[in-house]
Amino acid sequence: MNNNRPQPLANGGAGYFIKGFELIRTPGIRRFVFIPLTVNLVLFSCAFYYMFLQLESYMLTLEDWLGESFAWLSNFIWPLAVLFILIIFSFIFSSVANWLAAPFNGLLSEKIEALLTNQPLDSGGALDVVKDIPRTLSRELSKLGYYLPRAIGFFLLYWLLPVIGQVLWFLFLAWMMAVQYKDYPFDNHKISFDRMRQALKQRQGLSYSFGITTAIFSMIPIVNLVVMPVAICGATALWVDHYRDDFVDRS
Repeated sequence: MNNNRPQPLANGGAGYFIKGFELIRTPGIRRFVFIPLTVNLVLFSCAFYYMFLQLESYMLTLEDWLGESFAWLSNFIWPLAVLFILIIFSFIFSSVANWLAAPFNGLLSEKIEALLTNQPLDSGGALDVVKDIPRTLSRELSKLGYYLPRAIGFFLLYWLLPVIGQVLWFLFLAWMMAVQYKDYPFDNHKISFDRMRQALKQRQGLSYSFGITTAIFSMIPIVNLVVMPVAICGATALWVDHYRDDFVDRS
């Protein structure tokens, strides 16, 4: 492919996420999708099953507490509880999966960028990927340090401000989805986390539309198992079209 192509790979952040579904099926790329997909499959399956069992137990306790007179309230609480669990679950466990698969996620992003630009990154062989694991995990710690204090604030708003708090919480999670997945191609070029965040803020519309789409698909059972590799591929395509020229010296 020609890096100077006249047309972008997709339109809008949502379009880049959808583009990821096409890219993960590209010959030569599928093997790099295998490890992130396997990590997601194992974690999501076990965690969702555990959380659903816990939710059922809590709801039975709540129904006993409400008594027969207010038992009808459980019909309204159930869907709200399930929606809340899906939103929290989609981000927390995708964060854990991203942490465990971070080195392989970076490799997948690297291969997608090489495919789209015909300009392979000089990252060395498999041994170099292993040696880079401490730096990659340190990068994930930076994301966690950025996320936690903000998550506490937005989580409090979730409970204190009806409707508005829930909207703000969802938008925050969408932003963090964009930060999480768009960071991989930046990190492959050793661009600092702070510079990456500034670049995302300059194109907030792209970041939010990509993050919102990712968050929505993360809440869909079964589909959420492939969200990680799809989002990495889509975010890398977005990097190639909208950020790469500003950060990569091709002189």
